[in-house]
Amino acid sequence: MFLGPQPERFLKKAEKELRQRIWKKLDELRLNPFPSDVVRVIGRKEKAFRVRVGAYRIQYYVFQDRKEIAVFDIDKRERAYD
Repeated sequence: MFLGPQPERFLKKAEKELRQRIWKKLDELRLNPFPSDVVRVIGRKEKAFRVRVGAYRIQYYVFQDRKEIAVFDIDKRERAYD
């Protein structure tokens, strides 16, 4: 799993409880990058997906040929799609 610069900054600033919930979801994504609550993000060049963690959204790419997940955004729902 690869975290981009924005998700790394977000996790450093996030409160401990939120950070734990997000890491739990990221661990779940490692095992299954397409859980039942995943939604495809429209309007991106490559296929991007998002999952919810409360009021927050984790947006990521899945590179199946490399078996890698790249998280490019973690933010509140209101700001996640700017």
